Formats: sequence, C-alpha cells, structure tokens
Amino acid sequence: MRKTLGILFLMMWTTLLFAQEVTVTGKVTSQSDGDPIPGVSVVQKGTTNGTITDVDGNYSLTLPEGETIAFSFIGMETVEVIADQTTINIALKEAFTDLDEVVVVGYGVQKKSVVTAAISSVSSEDLESSKPSRIEDVLKGKVSGVQITQSSGQPGSDSKVRIRGVGTINNSDPLYIVDGMAVGGGINYLNPTDIESVEVLKDAASAAVYGARAANGVILVTTKSGKAGDAKINYDFSYGWQNPWKKKSVLNAKEYMVIMNESLLNDGNAPRYSQDEIANAGEGTDWQDETFYYDAPVQNHQVSISGGNDKSTYFVSFGYFSQDGIVGGNYGRSNYDRYSVRANNTYDVFSADRLFLNNLKVGVNAGYSRIVSSGIETNSEYGSVLGSAITFNPLVPVYATDPDQVLADHPTAVTDSEGRVYSVPPSGFQEIANPVAMLDAPTGSEDNSDKIVSSFWAELDVVEGLKFKSSYGVDLAFWGGDGYEFEHFLATQGKELTRSHVYSNMHRGFTWQVENTLTYNKSINDRHNFTLLLGQSAQEYTYRNLYGDDYDLLENNPDKAVIDYAIADRDDERVAGGTGGFSVESLASYFGRIDYNFDEKYMIQATVRRDGSSRFGSENKWAIFPSVSLGWNVTNEGFLDGRPDWFDYLKIRASWGQNGNQSIGNFAYTSLMDGNQNYYFGSGDYSTMQYGASPARIANPDLIWEESEQIDIGFDARFFNSAIVFGFDYFKKTTNGMLMEQPIPAYVGKGAPLANAGDMENSGLEFELNHKGNFGELNYNVGLNASYLQNKLIDMGNESGEQIYEDAGATGVGAYVKGENGEVFPYFYGYRVDGIIQNAEEAAAYNSTYGQNAFRVMFALWILPVQKMVAPMVKLMMPTGPKLVKECLIGLSV
Repeated sequence: MRKTLGILFLMMWTTLLFAQEVTVTGKVTSQSDGDPIPGVSVVQKGTTNGTITDVDGNYSLTLPEGETIAFSFIGMETVEVIADQTTINIALKEAFTDLDEVVVVGYGVQKKSVVTAAISSVSSEDLESSKPSRIEDVLKGKVSGVQITQSSGQPGSDSKVRIRGVGTINNSDPLYIVDGMAVGGGINYLNPTDIESVEVLKDAASAAVYGARAANGVILVTTKSGKAGDAKINYDFSYGWQNPWKKKSVLNAKEYMVIMNESLLNDGNAPRYSQDEIANAGEGTDWQDETFYYDAPVQNHQVSISGGNDKSTYFVSFGYFSQDGIVGGNYGRSNYDRYSVRANNTYDVFSADRLFLNNLKVGVNAGYSRIVSSGIETNSEYGSVLGSAITFNPLVPVYATDPDQVLADHPTAVTDSEGRVYSVPPSGFQEIANPVAMLDAPTGSEDNSDKIVSSFWAELDVVEGLKFKSSYGVDLAFWGGDGYEFEHFLATQGKELTRSHVYSNMHRGFTWQVENTLTYNKSINDRHNFTLLLGQSAQEYTYRNLYGDDYDLLENNPDKAVIDYAIADRDDERVAGGTGGFSVESLASYFGRIDYNFDEKYMIQATVRRDGSSRFGSENKWAIFPSVSLGWNVTNEGFLDGRPDWFDYLKIRASWGQNGNQSIGNFAYTSLMDGNQNYYFGSGDYSTMQYGASPARIANPDLIWEESEQIDIGFDARFFNSAIVFGFDYFKKTTNGMLMEQPIPAYVGKGAPLANAGDMENSGLEFELNHKGNFGELNYNVGLNASYLQNKLIDMGNESGEQIYEDAGATGVGAYVKGENGEVFPYFYGYRVDGIIQNAEEAAAYNSTYGQNAFRVMFALWILPVQKMVAPMVKLMMPTGPKLVKECLIGLSV
C-alpha cells in the first residue's frame, strides 16, 4: 500500500510540474528602426488566450510553460517562439507589402508603387472567397466605376458591363483580353476558378496601348499557371438551392371578384359575382407559386492539378457548373450547363550564362468550354410565362374542370405527362395563357456553344534587360441552336400552333492574332529606372452562319425533331446564310510605351498606338491614339521622413489619353448591294421578271473612328501599416464623332448614311476603401467602394436633337425611352402623377385651372384585372422635361 501511494504522489507531482504556468513579459519593436509597435497580437498558438501590446509595445501573457507564442501584426511577418523564459523581446520584420506586388498592364506588368494610371485589380483570393458562377460576378461590389447588370435572372444570362458609364450610343462593351488574346462574345465561357487575377483598365492612359478598341475600357484576365514543386491536386465542390426572393403582390380570387364587380358597376353594368360566390371564393390559384421552381439546384465541381520543376510548370483543370432556373428549370425550359477544360504549361528550352541569347521560354495557355442551355422568354410583360403568372385569372384552376369539353373545343390543348388537361384562358385574355401549360407545352429548344481560346508564345532573353516575345493566339467559336414545336393550343391570340415546326441554326467565328514585342528594362544607379516597349499586332476575324427550318414533321417525337424529318412543300422550306452569311474583318497595329521613374519617387509613362482597320475606307483606315500619365510618391520625399507612424504611403497621379471605338460593323463607310430588287418588264403573256439589285444605303467614305478623350486625377493612400487602403479618382471622358444615321428625304429611296455626328460626356468620382485585420488566427478583409457618375448627351447629331428608342403606343404610354441633347443617355420619359381625382367636382376644378383640354392628360385608368386599382380617374401632369440623372453606385465586400 505504501508503495502504491508513493507512485500516485509521484504521478500527481509530475503532472503539476508539466502544467506549471508562467507569465511572459516583453516588448515588441520594429526591426527596421527599433520603434515600439502598439497593437501587436500576442496569442498562445492554437487557443484564444492572448493579448495585444500597449502604446509602448509592452505585453504580458500567462500560459503553460513550453507552449508557443505567436506575434502578428498587419504589414509585419509573424514570429513564433517557445515560452521557455519569463522575458521575451521581439523585433518584427516588415513583410513583403502589396506595394511590391505587380499588377498586369497591357503587354507587361508593373509594381503597384509605380503605377500611374487608374487600374483596379481583383485577385484569385477574391474569386475563391465569393465562388462566383461567372467571372463578371466577382467584379460586382469590388471595383469602383464598374457597373455590372445581369440582363435577366435566367441561368447563364449575359451581364452588361459598363466602365465609367455609357460612352457611346453604339456599342459600349469593354475590350476583353484573356492571357494576351483579345476575345469576342464576352468572357462567360471562362471558369472563374481558373482565374489568377482580373485587372480593369479604366482611364485612357492605361487602355491606350489597345488603341482603337479601348474607348470603353479594358478588362485583362490572367489564368492560373503552375509553380515549381510537388504536384498539387485540388477539388472544389459546392451545391446550393435557389428560390425567388419575393413574389409580386396581386389579387387573390376574392379580391379579383370584388374589383371586377366594382369595374362593372362604375361602367353602369350589373355585377358579375354574387356576395355568396365572393364569400366562398377563397384564395384561388396562386399562379406564381404554381410557376416557380422552389429549391432549384445549382452546383459546381472543379478539379485542378498543378506543379513543375526548374524546367517546366503545368496547370491542368476541369470544371463543371450546372444551374436550373427558378422558372421552368423543372420542365427543362431554363437550364444551364458549362463544361470547361484548361491546360497552361511553360517550358524552359535553354538557359545559359552568357551575354546574349541566354534564356528561351515557351508556353501555351489553352482553354476549351462547352455550354448547353435552354431558356424562356425574359423581360416581357406580353404573354410570357412570368407575364402570364402575374396577370392570369386566379379563379381558373391549373387543370381543366371539364377536360372533355376543352378537348372537344381545342383538340390540341396541352396535357401533362399523366394525360391531365391544362385549363385554357377565358375569353378576353388574348395572349395571356396558363403559365404552367406554357412550360409543359410540346415545344423545346436548346442552345449550344463550343469555344477554344488558346495562345502560344515564346520569350527570348536577347541581351541583359532586353526580351523579345512572340505569340500566336486563336479564338475559335461554334454556336447555334435547335428547336421544335408540335401542334398545340394555349390561347386564341398568338398561342395556337396548327403545324409542327422545326429549325436549326449554326454559327462559326474564328479569330487569329499575331503579336511581337520587344521590352527593355534598365536601371541606372538603382535610381533611374526605364522600361521601353515596342510592339506589333495583327488580327483577323471571319464569321459564317447557316440557318434552316421546315414544317410538318412525320411524328411528334422530340428525338426525331430534325429538318430531314419534315415533309412540308418546298415553298415552306427556308434556308438562310451559308456562303452568303459570311464576313471578315482585320486590324493591324503598331505601338510603343516608355516608363520612367526616378527612385520610385517621380514617375511618367507615355504610350502611342497606331491602328489600321478594315472597317474604314482607304482615306481613313489608320488612326493614332496617344496617352501620358504622371505619378508622385509623396511619402518617398525626405521632408516626410518625420511623418506619423500611422501614415504609410501617399501617391498622386494624373493622366490624359485618347482611345478609339471601331465597333460599327463592316463596310459602314460604303454602300453594299441589296438584292431582290426585281421588276417585271412587258405586259400580259409577254411580262417577264428580271432580277435586280440596288445600293442599300448612301455611302460615306469620310467615316472615321469614334474618338474618346479622357483625363483622370487621383491618389492612393495607406495607413496603419497598410491595414487601411484608400483610393480616389476624378475623371472626365468625352466621346466625339459618334457614328449615327443621318436623316434623308424619303424620295431618296435608300438607307440613311452613317456620319460622325454625335458627342457624349461622362464625368464622375470614384472611391475605394479597404481594411485588412485579424483577431488572433482569424483574418478578415472588408472593402467599400462608391462611384458618382454624371452622363450627358452633348449632341444627338440630328436637327431635332432627340431620338426615340422605346415606344408602347398600344398602351397609351407612348414614347418612354429617349435620347435628347443635354440629358442623360438614355432616359425614361413619362407622366408624373399629380393626384387622384375623386369626383366630378374635382374634375371640373382641374379643368378650370388647366383648361378644358386638360382631359387629354386625364384618363379613365384601364388596367389588367389582377392589378390593384384604387380609383378610376387619375390626374396627371405633362412632364416638364427630364432631369439630368446622376448615378451613384456603392459596393461592399467582406
């Protein structure tokens, strides 16, 4: 017993010995200057036990002896030590700051500290944290001055990207460059997890190196590459559910019956529904609930393998993204699937220690994507699925209560997979139909696209500081769609198909690009730093399309819904495109850029590019686009050596430049021939038709580029060891010579010519604020940006100074989207409600004030029956003219 007690006592003493706590004190200073650092996180590693240093850099922490203490601070390298003594002083070393990082610019990279233009960057870390389905989505809320609007909520729908506003009445899309290759049709084909960084070139100075295509800004996308080391295999997976975030407030069955009775009574007629019918009506059919696909799935899979050695690196990935729409996704009507494959490789061909030709690298960046999608009609209030879901009669059930009668009246009425007959609309609903039947109708369509974007390059170190790079890139795209419609009945107006129909269309676009650049870097005494770029670029794009359709399929089988299975007469067949649907365009360019900075204190950059485009006549085929930018790193000045410790960095910059816009279509400067101008000569039995052609429009050989001129003034600042980063920009952008059709007399008999006749102006302010911090081992990043934009159309280019773009005359609204000199482009135009006329006395008073003609702006309110109506008469005021709209965008990312 005594021996046992002795052993237990020894074990308890040993445990207490190992668990003995110690209090460690000390001071944390900066390794560079020895100054104390307040606010340093001092934490027992792997726990929440910690503290921070006081204003003098002192700390005190109690923890078990032998545990690890981690010292961390933003902008400093983290230090870990073992708590084996009671006094531990630490000197933190400044970490590699993001000012030393490089950002991608046109045909090269630059350190952030010497960038003089307005460039915003989004890194792969931002992409990984947000898990976007499209590359454009990651820019939302992260980049000031960039507005991204999705065209609809349909899966895979394109996004409209505008950099610093609408720059022209024509195409305002930015230029997309992926791994040095200019791509057409947007960047929706990219897998976001393949992206290393996205740079947005916002001002003219940063975009001028792309000249004729850069008037609306440039988006540079760099995909990931491998790094030397062991192979790394990553697999990312996400699965989610989608639901409509709200429903539109409409009338239920009881409310609908009440409002219909009121409408009839106000018109002097007897009510349609009795009080008992109203009391027993209940909620009726909620057509939005019947239409929506709740918990619609969305999923994403990504596999990548990367690695390499000192001779080669590789990055290979495969991605799959799938999304079903919340309207029609469960019927195969609104679905999106994207498959992507990427292979980025670099090879070191040779490396030698000599004065010239000492290194040669080659590489390939190849990406392939296939997109298969289907979609319903979007952004339409007239007879679309969603339009019918909010306007269809709530008294009508989903399925017909008398299916035999419906089939007797309409033998091709739509049925579901179980043979149940869908209800049809009552009389008076015109094109509005049962939305569930519309989704389940015997029709189908599928769009598909295959896209290959690849670039092959070689880079040779000619002599010290001089590199020659040559690249060849291709953008090969195939896209099209197939569809069918079998006989069916949905509604009496525009929704009854009496013949089966099948169609197919195919498109092919091919772009090749050859670029050669010489880059020379030179530093003199580590103070005078030069970078000189000279380059040449050539590009050609060819396009071809083919379309065909036919009627009367042999059987109503979706698997056999192809044109060869249709048996309609020859007169009903239609083929379009082929060799006739062919176009080609080309661009040749020469460019140069020089960067100089003195001791990273004073910076200047000058760029010039000369472009020649096949889209302009021989007299105006070439144009020159220059730019210049300046920068001053104020905090590198000696007189700021004694600045407060919290004030880290300040750079002031300014730029000016000119860019062009050639997005006008081919042969706009000339007049193409218009066929089918046939004429009969002779009379009676001697009449014969002669095929003819005539010029389609009046030519304008003096047509030149749209030209955009922009100034930018801004500054970048950092505080508290770069924990807070702030940026500001003011810009003013003027577009001159917008291409517009000119009015001509009707007797001319030709299309109107294009001319450089319009001008537009955009100006605004941009702010970006970012904060990085940590709580122990928890790191966070919060970003806030805001943009203020003022757009104004200076000159519409016609005599009236006004142009109508959207009109809804059938509803009585009239022209509601306009462009007008001196106003924002475009703007909404309409009546402003001034009040509700409650009785005849108020109507008489209104007329006495505004005259008897006031009734032209006072009308009986006609509405669709499911919308809530509060009074039959509305008093309106004619608009006194639109106000200049100023746009403010605010983005927040965490």
